[in-house]
Amino acid sequence: MNPTSSLALFGAMVILALIPGPGILAVVARTLADGFRHGVSTVAGIIAGDFVFITLALLGLTALSELMGDLFIIVKYVGAAYLIWLGASLAFSKQVGTQARPVHESNHLASFSAGLLTTLGNPKAILFYLSFFPAFLDLSAVSGLDAIVIYAIATTAVGGVMVCYAYAAHRAKNAFGALRGGPFLRYGSGAMLAGSGVFVAAKS
Repeated sequence: MNPTSSLALFGAMVILALIPGPGILAVVARTLADGFRHGVSTVAGIIAGDFVFITLALLGLTALSELMGDLFIIVKYVGAAYLIWLGASLAFSKQVGTQARPVHESNHLASFSAGLLTTLGNPKAILFYLSFFPAFLDLSAVSGLDAIVIYAIATTAVGGVMVCYAYAAHRAKNAFGALRGGPFLRYGSGAMLAGSGVFVAAKS
């Protein structure tokens, strides 16, 4: 990859990440619910989902992915149901307030899974990586070094934007916490997480 195509791909991924969608909702909701680290875990899941699509594209499996259309549809609805379940569980949990509480390691897996399933079920990500992505580079001539650069670009572009959203949500959570906004945060973040699931399910 030359510097021009790398910069173009980076810019496209940043713009894609900035566009409001289920990924942002999931990151913000998990951050508001359980803190900045859980937001970062969700971001890691989103990047992992991006890696899946990048790998499919680099291996020339676009045709296979089209044949697997039904599987992607199943993943889409499973992911949507999972996000809605997480949101409902949060909204109707007995936890109130924003005071620090012990965090179980499995919750980070839940945050990671929320990000991963959000990306795998997001038609915007599928369309970009399996349709527009090849326009930025010749997939038949990608070297091992090029692949590393592409993964690094995705991590920096998508991850950077999403972590910024997580940090902003974390700061907002602290502000609401000072105003005793615990119940609002619990119901609000639960609604956002469930809303991201509805977004994924409804998006065609």
